[in-house]
Amino acid sequence: MKNDHETGAAAEPESGSAGRSLNGQMLRKLVIVAVVMFGFGYGLIPVYRQICELTGINVLSTQEAAVTRFDAASNSQVDKSRTITVEFDANSQGPWRFRPTVSSVQVHPGEMTQVVYEVVNTQSRSVNAQAIPSYAPQQAGAHFKKVECFCFTQQTLKANEARQMPVVFYVDRDLPKDVKTITLSYTFFEIGGAPKQAKQPEVPAPVV
Repeated sequence: MKNDHETGAAAEPESGSAGRSLNGQMLRKLVIVAVVMFGFGYGLIPVYRQICELTGINVLSTQEAAVTRFDAASNSQVDKSRTITVEFDANSQGPWRFRPTVSSVQVHPGEMTQVVYEVVNTQSRSVNAQAIPSYAPQQAGAHFKKVECFCFTQQTLKANEARQMPVVFYVDRDLPKDVKTITLSYTFFEIGGAPKQAKQPEVPAPVV
């Protein structure tokens, strides 16, 4: 009996040592698997980017991709064989300073371009104003396409306010071949004079 007890007692440490060895091996395998999976996932990033570049699909930056596709589509319609000079002019009929920030630009038909007009209200009161465009030669007006313009809406300028107002445009490819220069002129005039004051309510005379 003593021998059997001693033999069992001696076997327990060996069994525990074997169990710890198996646990260590398993842990090492799990660490290796985790490292391999991390490396695989990290390696997919450049592969994914390459696929996106080849296919033109990128769900992570849909808006940026859409802008790029729009620009590419627009540029494909540009007639680079022609160059048009667009001159800018400003006439003011009101209490302000009004001018373009550039005097002219050179563009290709179909090319999207932006320029800026600047207005400064020199009065100590608010004013309402509207800009009306005109073109020279007159036939160019049908081929001058404004995508964004301050002339689309009425402008309200606060007292002594300075404002920069963009104009985004392109010249139609169907512009007659003999037209080399277009002048865009804006007349900025006040609408309705000074803003009306709120009408004060009538107060009845006191009864004596």
